Amino acid sequence: MNFTVLIPARLASTRLPNKPLADIAGLPMVVRVAQRVDSLTHDGGRVRVVVAADSAEIVAACRLHQVEAVLTRADHASGSDRLAEACQLLSLGDEEIVINVQGDEPLIAPALVEAVARLLSEQPTASMSTAAHAIDNVADFSNPNVVKVVLDANAMALYFSRAPIPHSRDRPACLPSPAPLRHIGIYGYRVGFLRRFPTLSQAPMELTESLEQLRALWHGHRIAVHVTQEAPGAGVDTPEDLERVRRIFRA
Repeated sequence: MNFTVLIPARLASTRLPNKPLADIAGLPMVVRVAQRVDSLTHDGGRVRVVVAADSAEIVAACRLHQVEAVLTRADHASGSDRLAEACQLLSLGDEEIVINVQGDEPLIAPALVEAVARLLSEQPTASMSTAAHAIDNVADFSNPNVVKVVLDANAMALYFSRAPIPHSRDRPACLPSPAPLRHIGIYGYRVGFLRRFPTLSQAPMELTESLEQLRALWHGHRIAVHVTQEAPGAGVDTPEDLERVRRIFRA
């Protein structure tokens, strides 16, 4: 199994301007993410890791630290559009697998990246793969910022929602059993599907939930889900998140 990790990075951020270049222990955050994933070895060789940037400034920062990067258009509507252009720039074949690792995940577990890639390679009926983790408290289950996913008997996604699903009719204030699943924002794609994805019409439920992955389900594509036993590392969305991650790296 061979795959490429693509890390979309853009300078615009409402809560944390210039986020990809934010300093974490002497290195830009996007470089930290790339180095974290680049530590993953597979089948005797390293996985290819490429940053898909929207600005020459990000590309220059990556190359300064020996991280491969490509410059994509700045006007893409979503991260998947940016990844599709990156696949074209890298001349990736339709049957190849790419893993989308967000540029604000400097603590992502390399083993999780490999698991999501392996799952897609072993599920020929799936167009995408992703990951999930059990929710162990009611606060997260009720939080609309924590996206939930429900699976079928073959660990394929049935639905993603910001609402608490599945909902317990008889014990609405409690966690259902078995434990509900928190969706982790890492995605695997077959390149051919990723190229087609931006051309698919948006789904009504995608617009309601503000969850792009629902477009794939609405159009009949299957998403395989790896359920991990380890909680994912903290991402960086706010200045407070950034300080927390900086403390972890200093320690």
